[in-house]
Amino acid sequence: MKNLTIENPKFDEEEFDLLLTLHYLWSKKFKILKITLFFSFFGLFVAFASKTKYSSNIIIKPILSNSETKLQSSLGGLAAMAGVSLPSITNSAEIHPLLYPKIIESYSYQKELINSLISVEELKEKVSFEKYYKEFYKPSVLELIQKYSIGLPKIILDYFRLNSDKSYYSENEFRSISSDDYKMMKLIEKQLEVTINEEQGFVSLTATMPEKIQAAQFVANAQNILQRKVIKHKLSKAQENLSFIEDRFKEKKIEFELAQNNLARYRDANKNVNTATALTEIERLESEYDLAFSVYSELAKQVESQKIQVKENTPVFVVLKEAVIPLKKSNTSKLITLLTFTIIGICLGISSTFFKDIWRIKNNE
Repeated sequence: MKNLTIENPKFDEEEFDLLLTLHYLWSKKFKILKITLFFSFFGLFVAFASKTKYSSNIIIKPILSNSETKLQSSLGGLAAMAGVSLPSITNSAEIHPLLYPKIIESYSYQKELINSLISVEELKEKVSFEKYYKEFYKPSVLELIQKYSIGLPKIILDYFRLNSDKSYYSENEFRSISSDDYKMMKLIEKQLEVTINEEQGFVSLTATMPEKIQAAQFVANAQNILQRKVIKHKLSKAQENLSFIEDRFKEKKIEFELAQNNLARYRDANKNVNTATALTEIERLESEYDLAFSVYSELAKQVESQKIQVKENTPVFVVLKEAVIPLKKSNTSKLITLLTFTIIGICLGISSTFFKDIWRIKNNE
């Protein structure tokens, strides 16, 4: 059998000879195969060394107040006549959904999330997020390699950053973040995703965890803490408004009682007097009494209404999509990972073969 010798294709020719190129690649098949196999085995390692992850998603729509109450509207005119400026008790109490990521980034929020409970399959019980990652979570081989290779400089920098400077401020004055909390917050940053759809007005929370039930629990915890903080803010504003209205109510109650006593005393002192001056004074005192009574009675209604609003615990969010235990893992399947690395290997093998020969030809010229 005659040996078939394939010459290098002429890369400077204008016309591309497909058949000649295929013969050339076939002659370099072992080199291309080596590169492909290397990437295939590397892809196989990545596929089996990667930790299985599951994601659960919640979609919520915040309920925002858009108009003031009828009672506040009816009171506005009388309050203005009496020189009282009542605060807004609607829109000013709301936190816009665009600010929710800022709440989630806050230390107080993340501290609650760090302490929130999740299940551990091997224990059949719940532990805190922090305790799980400190005592029970076993990182994959790939995560360890990434941590102590690519991530090693960052670990060193974070260590010196957290331990170099000691704050001279008292802990009672400012809250300090411990190194353990900092690590947990970095984990939360990777595992909790917040997406705001401003056009349609909904908020999406997605949590990724190593176990199925953990993903659903963690995203539910994140939603509950967010809701609780928004409610707390809203109720705190309502409580401030209640205190303001109660103070005005006490002031107007004194003015009303004073007007009432003045009118009663004047009538008692002028029972048998029918002069124009006396009648005019009675009309003036009656007008003061009527105005004081109107403002006083409306403020009494407003106080009771505001007390109801403070005690109300109506939902702040409408849950459009609740948290469910995922059936499938969220990370890329092993087969897709293997195929991806194999295709990359084939492409790099062919490219390196062509470019190496082109470089050699150019140097020979």
